[in-house]
Amino acid sequence: MTDVGDDGAVRAAGGAVWRWGPSDIEVLLVHRPAYDDWTLPKGKVQPGEEDEDAALREVLEETGLACELGGELASTRYVDNRGRPKVVRYWAMEVYGEAAHFQPNREVDRLAWLGVDKAMDRLTYDHDRDVLDALLEATDG
Repeated sequence: MTDVGDDGAVRAAGGAVWRWGPSDIEVLLVHRPAYDDWTLPKGKVQPGEEDEDAALREVLEETGLACELGGELASTRYVDNRGRPKVVRYWAMEVYGEAAHFQPNREVDRLAWLGVDKAMDRLTYDHDRDVLDALLEATDG
């Protein structure tokens, strides 16, 4: 069951997971085999769950990475593949502690740490690029 906002939109939350690479920041993208797309980790908010908690939970479930929540970034609005309006809130996230081993599954089968330019090229959806732009502003990357 998913939570629906006052405006009737499906609520979702996720993260722009980043780290310092050799020369600049790198961001984490996930590949979803069901859609054959590259996107940011995210998922639906459960009833009674706070958006921030959903964002951290979804990133952990999809990537195996426990993250620290940073500042809120851009939100996206679009119509999902079932024709429903959807709003996704995103936060900057940095990995902390030991990373669990990533296990490919039905939902996410690959991860990619990429420099921002390469990530922008690989992302499937324009609205995800807006989130990365907001991350760059927030990290001075």
